[in-house]
Amino acid sequence: MRLSDLAGKEVINLGDGSRLGVVDECELMFDDNTGRIQSLVLPGKSSVFSFFSESRHSTIPWTAIKRIGDEVIIVDLNNAYDKMYSAYRRDRRESEY
Repeated sequence: MRLSDLAGKEVINLGDGSRLGVVDECELMFDDNTGRIQSLVLPGKSSVFSFFSESRHSTIPWTAIKRIGDEVIIVDLNNAYDKMYSAYRRDRRESEY
């Protein structure tokens, strides 16, 4: 799959059904050591008042992506962040010993 194949797809969170955005001008973050994709970065939603607020973007861990369909990308952010937090806590406990 090419990055251009993701263009135009809507990103939907499986946990609450929220629309996170459309993949238009996204960025991919890579792991420097392995070269694997770490996350998908979606630009923030623009609005009339976006000029006065800071630009916000959505970072979606690649492990959160569950399905890539013809028109949508289904992600499970709730479980992805729980797993990342668990791994973080485990690493901190191991470093204390």
